[in-house]
Amino acid sequence: MKRILLLVSLILLATAGSAWARGPAKKLNVLLLISDDLNNALSCYGHPLVRSPSIDRLATRGVRFDRAYCQFPLCNPSRASFMTGLRPDRTRVYGNRTHFRKTVPGVVTMPELFRKHGYFVARVGKVYHYGVPSQIGTDGLDDPQSWAKVVNPRGRDKDEEDKVFSMIPGKFGGTLSWYAADGTDEEQTDGIGATEAIRILEQVRDKPFFLAVGFYRPHTPYVAPKKYFGLYPRENIRLATGPANDRDDIPPPALPDKPENARLTDPLRREAMQAYYASASFMDAQVGRVLDALDRLALNDNTIVVMISDHGYHLGEHGLWQKQSLFEESARVPLIISAPGMKHKGKASAGLVELIDLYPTLADLCGLPAPKSLPGQSLRPLLDDPTRKGKPIAMTQVYRRTKGKPRRHFKGYTIRTQRWRYTEWDGGKRGIELYDHDNDPGEFTNLAKNPKYAAMIAELRSLMRRYTKAKK
Repeated sequence: MKRILLLVSLILLATAGSAWARGPAKKLNVLLLISDDLNNALSCYGHPLVRSPSIDRLATRGVRFDRAYCQFPLCNPSRASFMTGLRPDRTRVYGNRTHFRKTVPGVVTMPELFRKHGYFVARVGKVYHYGVPSQIGTDGLDDPQSWAKVVNPRGRDKDEEDKVFSMIPGKFGGTLSWYAADGTDEEQTDGIGATEAIRILEQVRDKPFFLAVGFYRPHTPYVAPKKYFGLYPRENIRLATGPANDRDDIPPPALPDKPENARLTDPLRREAMQAYYASASFMDAQVGRVLDALDRLALNDNTIVVMISDHGYHLGEHGLWQKQSLFEESARVPLIISAPGMKHKGKASAGLVELIDLYPTLADLCGLPAPKSLPGQSLRPLLDDPTRKGKPIAMTQVYRRTKGKPRRHFKGYTIRTQRWRYTEWDGGKRGIELYDHDNDPGEFTNLAKNPKYAAMIAELRSLMRRYTKAKK
């Protein structure tokens, strides 16, 4: 009798342990939350000032990835990449005007895969690219075949653009600009988006769904209700610092300066950072409203929740603002995944991962057959055990134009290993960079011309060549 009981116990234990591996008996829902231009300045990532209680709460329910990287630090190329699961050299989307259906017309997007397998698939706000704030309230470069339902919120932030301060008066999207708004959260575009997302959750709670909610903040103009600005007194804001000669050893293509930023004074820098942090906290509050609805509707036990940004963001590091660099601040992104049945809630993974891993991960967790052509990898092993190693490298790229005539384009690539960042401009013809993150996490000292590191550079160059060729 004891042998029988022991055998039964072992069978039950093995069954319980393999439940995740067998896949869900019931279809899991997906809630994909995307912030626009959000860097890792969040409390759960160790920022000493920024308040992000809602994203922090999600991190306690899932795994926080500390070394996640985008494939292109610009809105459209990044979103086209992670929504198709393809690298930018495969989508051939390098700017904000190209629609990926023109270059890879037959691709099955991530939401399209779920739609083909019986899910109700919906979008609220900015998921694929459209210009902010010029195209708020429109479809922009949306992909209609990805969705069964779309909502394009538009709030008073769009209607009150005449009140926005800008470094270039009248220009907002690609320029440092901000505004402390009157009114409530629910009147802003992101507040309206959260309300619409909650409405969809209430309507589809009894059917499998894939809901993507794209928030607009903290993208410029940094607009949020005044109460969020009050969280960040300017005298408490620390400006980015670095060696006086920081830029002396950096190749020119690595420094995408904007002329108007030369007029920034320290008081204006603090104003810009205050507004960015305020917009991030406002966005976080809207994330909280959606997560609260998930709790209220008892959907947590059957819903995978993912929080990402499309790329990182500079706030004065190396004298840079916004995006489109290949430094850590621009390439690194927040990524949090919470899934039913996880054993390691509230843990962090130091493994290298990429945004193109999101598509195969969600397909894997939901038991769907992802396209075999996807170069990304499922993150399930790291969700099962956050101490596992991630990828050997993560790769990010940008697109540059030469000055003068005739103008031509060239690319910059960077690879991030656990210790090193290695960057090439135009195949190395316009400069290379090497940074040792063990000793120089701020990437202040370019070691590329130091003979001591010639062997390391040769190794990383070879790795970049093999990886670029094999992983497109």
